[in-house]
Amino acid sequence: MLLLEKIKRPRMLRSKYDITVFQTPKYGEEKGYQKVYRISIEANNHDEALYETFRMFNVPDLMPDDYKGRYIATRDIIFIDEGRRGHFYYRLQPNGWKRVNRILLH
Repeated sequence: MLLLEKIKRPRMLRSKYDITVFQTPKYGEEKGYQKVYRISIEANNHDEALYETFRMFNVPDLMPDDYKGRYIATRDIIFIDEGRRGHFYYRLQPNGWKRVNRILLH
């Protein structure tokens, strides 16, 4: 289905999303999120941007060389900044990405 959407929508109409990955120092903690990495990803929508980000940081061959965090796992947060269009936080839950209002930073 994702491939079909790429075919339908021309590449020049895709949006660039400013993505920031937040993780806690230890896996499973609820508080103390820290900014781990920031990247710009081209996608059709938030779902595709989340998919591409998850894929990039969970496949060792796709990880950026300067990435120092761990694999993206449950409770990690991805921040999508669209400038004037808004700021969106997504937290990885066992059943998929869920939008959250804010995060507790360190």
